[in-house]
Amino acid sequence: MEANRIYNFNPGPSMLPLEVLKEAQAEFLNFQNTGMSILEISHRAPAYDAVHNQAKADILELMGLGDDYEVLFIQGGASMQFDMVAMNFATPEQRGNYVLSGSFASKACKEAEILDRGYVAASSKDTNFKHIPTQEEIKLSDDAAYLHVCYNNTIYGTEYHYIPETGNVPLIADMSSDILSRPLDFSKFSLIYAGVQKNLGPAGVALVVARRSMLEKSPENLPTMLRYDTYYKKNSLYNTPPAFGIYMVGKTAKWIKAQGGLEVMAERNKKKAALVYAAIDSSNGFYAGHADKDSRSFMNVTFRLPNEELEKKFVAEALEQQLGGVKGHRSVGGMRASIYNAMPYEGCEKLADFMEKFRKANA
Repeated sequence: MEANRIYNFNPGPSMLPLEVLKEAQAEFLNFQNTGMSILEISHRAPAYDAVHNQAKADILELMGLGDDYEVLFIQGGASMQFDMVAMNFATPEQRGNYVLSGSFASKACKEAEILDRGYVAASSKDTNFKHIPTQEEIKLSDDAAYLHVCYNNTIYGTEYHYIPETGNVPLIADMSSDILSRPLDFSKFSLIYAGVQKNLGPAGVALVVARRSMLEKSPENLPTMLRYDTYYKKNSLYNTPPAFGIYMVGKTAKWIKAQGGLEVMAERNKKKAALVYAAIDSSNGFYAGHADKDSRSFMNVTFRLPNEELEKKFVAEALEQQLGGVKGHRSVGGMRASIYNAMPYEGCEKLADFMEKFRKANA
């Protein structure tokens, strides 16, 4: 780790690969010999066109998807996708079905309910979202337009370890906090979206990967910028896209490929998470994990300490050890270590070591 940088455990915006940051820094003032920064060139310029299309191609390659899928770049973050999904694919007569497994899954459902087109197919709210609802718990409505799931729950530290079976009902997933972190059969999903600022780039871009058949026609009564077919037909260039963010997403996707792809990412992420979970499980109750063990996330490790005073002390002393961003979300409290793709093994190793020393000093 470089001397002037910390291990950044923030949940998003979050840590980016150092190699990616350095590469962007090196070409920041003169991108591709244009004499301009990537922040300055036209989104219609050939130099940007190459960046845009290569990012799309690399994402599809990493996901193992073919020409029947399309990549879109949309502004408004994952939160605007809550609305776009419901507005494009659901109606009051054919409702969107939702699995409530955390805060953002619940927010997505709420947006559909505002439009009178949302239905709760399963929920773990009664256990404070400690587990991912099982396949058996999911009860689709007879009029289901799709099933929506949030694949990793940043706040609660839970993650899907199976792909829900939905029959002929399209499966839609918010993968904001675990996108490209492990191999999955992505072809089982009709549409995936992700705010990239957690695991793939800077804030300002929502990545959408979807079957072309889902994107070809949107309801004609929707405003232009809320229609998926607007972005599909114009290659996400109907208006000025978040060009710098897309450029960084492309570089991060290229970096993942260079590391060995999603299989390597998954192996690394499991080993990193195992270090921190071991520190929790071996603490004789000093640290208490929030998530049930069979629902634990490889991306966000959440846990409590015996009292809030110790939690404040933990955050302060962790930062002194160059371990930043470990404070948990206010709705859960405690600690949260977000260990996305860019977090090196050494960062989790240092955190686990600090946790053990802190426990011995304060138990």
